[in-house]
Amino acid sequence: MHDDRSLVESRLRRVLDERIRPAVYPASVPLQVGIWTAPDEPVPVAEGLAAPRTPIAVGDEWGAPWGTSWLTVSGTVPEEWAGRTVEALIDLGFDANMPGFQCEGLVYRPDGSPVKGLNPRNQWVRIASPAVGGEEVLLHVEAASNPVILDYHPFLPTGLGDKDTAGDRPQYRLARMDLAVFDETVWELVADLEVLGELMAELPVEGARRWEILRAVERALDAIDLQDVSGTADRARAELAGVLSSPAEPSAHRISAVGHAHIDSAWLWPLRETVRKVARTTANMTALLEDEPDFVYTMSQAQQYAWIKEHRPEVYARVKKAVAEGRFVPAGGMWVESDTNMPSSEAMARQFVHGKRFFLEEFGVENQEAWLPDTFGFAGGLPQIIKEAGSKWLLTQKISWSQVNSFPHHTFWWEGVDGTRIFTHFPPIDTYNCSMQGKEIAHAVRNFKDKGRASHSIAPTGWGDGGGGTTREMIAKAARLRDLEGSARVRWERPAEFFAKAQAEYPDPPVWVGELYLELHRATLTSQARTKQGNRASENLLREAELWAATAAVRTGLPYPYEELDRIWKTVLLHQFHDILPGSSIAWVHREAERTYAAVAEELTAIVDRAQRALAGQGDSEDSEDSEVVFNGAPHARAGVPAGGARRAGTPSAADGRCTVERGDGGGHILDNGLLRVTVDARGLVVSVVDLDTGRETIAPGAAANLLQLHPDFPNMWDAWDVDRFYRNTVTDLTDHDELTVIADTPQTAAVRVTRSFGSSTAVQTLTLTAGAKRLDLDTEVDWHETEKFLKAAFPLDLHTDRYAAETQFGHLHRPTHTNTSWEAAKFEACNHRFVHFEEPGWGVALVTASTYGHDVTRTVRPGDQGTTTTVRASLLRAPRFPDPHTDQGLHRFRHALVPGADIGDAVREGYRINLPERRVPGGADVAPLVTVDDDAVVLSAVKLADDGSGDVVVRLYESRGGRARPRLAAGFPLAAVRGCDLLERPRGGALAVRADGVAVDLRPFQLLTLRLTRG
Repeated sequence: MHDDRSLVESRLRRVLDERIRPAVYPASVPLQVGIWTAPDEPVPVAEGLAAPRTPIAVGDEWGAPWGTSWLTVSGTVPEEWAGRTVEALIDLGFDANMPGFQCEGLVYRPDGSPVKGLNPRNQWVRIASPAVGGEEVLLHVEAASNPVILDYHPFLPTGLGDKDTAGDRPQYRLARMDLAVFDETVWELVADLEVLGELMAELPVEGARRWEILRAVERALDAIDLQDVSGTADRARAELAGVLSSPAEPSAHRISAVGHAHIDSAWLWPLRETVRKVARTTANMTALLEDEPDFVYTMSQAQQYAWIKEHRPEVYARVKKAVAEGRFVPAGGMWVESDTNMPSSEAMARQFVHGKRFFLEEFGVENQEAWLPDTFGFAGGLPQIIKEAGSKWLLTQKISWSQVNSFPHHTFWWEGVDGTRIFTHFPPIDTYNCSMQGKEIAHAVRNFKDKGRASHSIAPTGWGDGGGGTTREMIAKAARLRDLEGSARVRWERPAEFFAKAQAEYPDPPVWVGELYLELHRATLTSQARTKQGNRASENLLREAELWAATAAVRTGLPYPYEELDRIWKTVLLHQFHDILPGSSIAWVHREAERTYAAVAEELTAIVDRAQRALAGQGDSEDSEDSEVVFNGAPHARAGVPAGGARRAGTPSAADGRCTVERGDGGGHILDNGLLRVTVDARGLVVSVVDLDTGRETIAPGAAANLLQLHPDFPNMWDAWDVDRFYRNTVTDLTDHDELTVIADTPQTAAVRVTRSFGSSTAVQTLTLTAGAKRLDLDTEVDWHETEKFLKAAFPLDLHTDRYAAETQFGHLHRPTHTNTSWEAAKFEACNHRFVHFEEPGWGVALVTASTYGHDVTRTVRPGDQGTTTTVRASLLRAPRFPDPHTDQGLHRFRHALVPGADIGDAVREGYRINLPERRVPGGADVAPLVTVDDDAVVLSAVKLADDGSGDVVVRLYESRGGRARPRLAAGFPLAAVRGCDLLERPRGGALAVRADGVAVDLRPFQLLTLRLTRG
């Protein structure tokens, strides 16, 4: 019987491939084709339609990398095809790769209205059904010759990732350009046989159902005349009708299919190309919705809707109509599907603010789900943000990519750092590109970890990453799987319908506490340092721009820049997309990002400067001509300047400082500011940092801190994304130096500079103590010209602890310093925002950073001693060669600070300090803060004017130390009312009691709270 089975399965494959599929189009005639190639970037549709054409034939080359060619195809439907369905078949030279990773096209009618997109799995355009014969056909195709970057030999360095280096050699040859008869009966037969053949392969050999299907398939194949497939297709389908009508078992797993095309907002293509990818895909999906009444399609990322609204209004009109009908479903409620590890607290909140607001304003739709199928792990602060945005569910698939540990649940409560829980689902189908293959459906059933307690899962269905979406073939398969014995039951459903059913069925699922760490793609915390620094700088500038613009608006009447801030926020949020901020896009994307961040910095700096000059009162006092006002944008007071306020600068005197520099016994130098004594040895390494208040040594005995270490870095896959554990097997300590020099020896500052050369690169580090500051500031400038290397800065600490704190959105989370289990061992590279903090009872150390995210922590036993060393290493630079072969080459600057004797509150304060330096503006006026809180554990995350233009002041605050707090918030203006609100600034709950000294609020650990203050 085994040989019989194999024989039938082999026969089915060959007959499908060689006879039945080709018979879907039994007759064809060629189309005439003309071409015009745009000289540079894509042109408006009207220009492309009007441009002159030159003849081009099938087999001719076309399309330089990243070029745009406009094709016109024309022909006449033969008279003898009257009564039949006719389609145009347009093959631009597609290969077998997935849609979205090669050339693509968008078809237009002569009047410029879009028809549908073209890709390898969607090459047809319906002309007539039925035809009358003699119809004239004229179509235009905007064809994008995007190069194949991720091909059959992935991860090879290529210059194709940037238009500046891609060259001009044509990438493609025109293939089929025909009018053809479409035989729907044969097409339906293909779907019948594919579904049954794929199901049969997944059923147990000993089961009767598999053999029942096999015999039916055998009879169908016998019924087909291979020289007359069209004439015998009905007969073959009749042999399959019985097995296709046999219903599923009552206990069969239920899959909610939702049409989808996860479109990366940038990745192996630039942002401008994503605009067109979205237009192609949505044109296809709205057309498919009109043809298929049961089909439901969902698309996330408000930015992508905004793009088609701006650039393809005709397509957007079709989208809006389908959304109003409930068939095209906006999902996720975020501006883009962002990374969630690295964005700041406010940026993560604003992803939902801008995303949900767009959907509300454009469609009247409020999302209940966060939709992040492809993001590289999820920070522990996210559940609270989702809930505060008015949502309650989360979908992702990416955790199934973890290399070591299989996540134990598919449906569960995810609890964040503050205790907020979000109902979360991981599709057991393990893909966001489901194509309704039998092996996918069977995998979902076998893989589902909640059997016996739940029976529902979801399947995002359609070609994604580069777009494409659902095909009519997928819909045909889903129709057959709606109620089919041996298979899960498949229904097209909206995400909200799935979640409501899943939660009703499984009201008490297991709970997962803390971050959802992806055991893969860890290097995305470091790749493309300039992109990451541009993001951090933009986040900091946005905080300051809102704070000072709001303060100036209330204090001086200076107009608040609503439109500018809205636009800039959306730009920054776009660049937090999960292949831009993580550094995993082509060179073109990161080159453009660097320019964009520079423009953002210039515009935001101008907003800050304008507001501060208005507040500083230049010329208001007799001696203000030469005076300065110091502004403190950080949420904690420093050096006599209040948080969120300003003071007139004093003149420093020698008596204010106690810094000294002495020559060390064995060479090197000793820096002292009365709070810390730092010993820098003859190698330029920090071998001692003594906390003079306690006498406590910070650096482990015999070890050296601020030690640059270089590793080889050649992961097994995904160069820009991954760092594999074996990179640690080989390390070079950079201890040789070219120069060690004292560069500051004043009462206010003590500093040394060390220069090192290694490979083809150099590093210049400046170590500074400042009067009155209990921290060692570390500036590192690297002229980086290595390839496939990983640079880290190591800090071995004389401190024993089994866990440490790393800042995340609206708080921090704890990670182990040990590797007791495979789960802990897998976290060998992790994320922090502004700080990591290590603590023994009564004494701790913080390492704070202005722009890096990746780090690792290890704990070792010292030789000959039972003491342990806890080493934290900041990840500085990598040099992967794919997809950008010149990743991070050039000059970089990093700022860190080591803070001995720090408790968690010190870590929070110093983290903000290094990211938000003082600003000095000419003037003579003190500026009282617009809003204050009387508890340093409570951080003001944002101070701004309400987005609705009402003039209300909106304040977002959170408890930062992991304890309870009852701060009193006071306003520097008359208060008429204070109300709590959600992230979208919509009031909820009753008004808070306003007293003369402000408003009291209660906060649980890490709770964020948004307040709306109405001025009196």
